[in-house]
Amino acid sequence: MSTPLAATLTLRPLGPHFGARIEGLDLATADDEELAAVRAAVVEWKALFFSGQSLDEDGQVALGRRLGELTASHPVVGGVDEAHPEIYALDSADNGFADVWHTDVTFMPRPPLGSILRAVVLPPTGGDTSWADSQLAYDSLAAPVRELADQLTAVHDGNREFGYYLAQRRGGKGSVWEGEVVTRLDPVEHPVVRVHPETGRKGLFVNPGFTSHIVGVSEAESRHILDLLYAHLTKPEHIIRHRWRLGDVAMWDNRSTSHYANRDYGTAHRVMHRITLRGDRPFGPSSPR
Repeated sequence: MSTPLAATLTLRPLGPHFGARIEGLDLATADDEELAAVRAAVVEWKALFFSGQSLDEDGQVALGRRLGELTASHPVVGGVDEAHPEIYALDSADNGFADVWHTDVTFMPRPPLGSILRAVVLPPTGGDTSWADSQLAYDSLAAPVRELADQLTAVHDGNREFGYYLAQRRGGKGSVWEGEVVTRLDPVEHPVVRVHPETGRKGLFVNPGFTSHIVGVSEAESRHILDLLYAHLTKPEHIIRHRWRLGDVAMWDNRSTSHYANRDYGTAHRVMHRITLRGDRPFGPSSPR
């Protein structure tokens, strides 16, 4: 993040390298320079949090369009309503939970660049969200383990989470993603270590939500390698946690983080609205670009 852009934001870091609160910025009225600074800060700090915002569905979509190219709400799940096909509603009343560590939509060839999440209905207590810094996690691996991870490829499969939804709730016809209607969820391969296209930094790019196995090793080896990487990724020193309040908006770089939403609020209602920015195809340390 360059100094001129940083100077337009009041940024309070949540840790030495990861996560920050942006204070005093109204996302609905921010000018182009301020949003350019926000866009740069997302890459630098990986997860940003804004309080006291007054965005509605139209405002959230408009903000997303100023920051990048919006995707459909989700490859399988339709938008919150016909007027807002870009908004994915995570509604606890409709099984809208995200209580597994995951990186958004890695089961597609081009996962989203980033996400913007807005609190709509919050439980009286609970429902926090945590983010893990995949680049910090990679950097803190022992060198021999980093060298192993650099060489590996993993399969990501959306059928475990969304195959039934696509078949039963959408009648086999999902959203338009990358210009095509999603009618099936074919597993895809991504490098275990992703090189960030803007910074060149390496980060772990596997997650328990969608990664099924490592290519070219036995099932037992795959399970143990992934368990090791998951445990390391989610060590406390790699994590920040956000306690939501109405008016909060979170943005994160989907290329360098994983996240987890606590399901600790019983039968209380929780609704979050998410939009995602179109991303690129992940590449690894030895991948052709």
